[in-house]
Amino acid sequence: MTAPARRTGGRSAAVLASIRSAVEDLVRERGAERVTIPLVAERAGVNPTSVYRRWGDAATMINDIATYRLDPSRPLPSTGSLRDDLIAWAAEIVTHYRKPVNAALLRAGAAVAGEGQSDCLRNRRLEAAQLVADSAVTVEEVVDTVIAPIVYRVIFLPDSLDDDTAVRLVDRLLPA
Repeated sequence: MTAPARRTGGRSAAVLASIRSAVEDLVRERGAERVTIPLVAERAGVNPTSVYRRWGDAATMINDIATYRLDPSRPLPSTGSLRDDLIAWAAEIVTHYRKPVNAALLRAGAAVAGEGQSDCLRNRRLEAAQLVADSAVTVEEVVDTVIAPIVYRVIFLPDSLDDDTAVRLVDRLLPA
């Protein structure tokens, strides 16, 4: 007997959207360290078992929700120029994390990731690999030169993220 296919729409999608919204609201109001699954379930209007079944604990839930808007299945820039693609990609990430709730979720997700990689880093590495395929640039160079400075700024210097951040960082990797 095969497992039933997961539905991508309908009630499941509505419940997931409600939970994500509840997490964002609670992080904004209370800070990520004070978000619990019972609080999220109450705010979302769902049974806590629905939340536990999907994530198991608050740390895993926050780590997952920290990056859901940067869906790894979204189309990546494809201009024909590696430099332009990296700038567009980095600008999207900067724009995402300039929103205070997304920055708070990233900080919380990173804090709970422990020794393993956070979903954010894992997904950005996979995207970087797609972008630099067939080039001399390595994923590690992209992570060290573009992603790490963005994440550092999100955590420690959020006001330093501006419209030129992506260009400045990519210029270090691939001068114009």
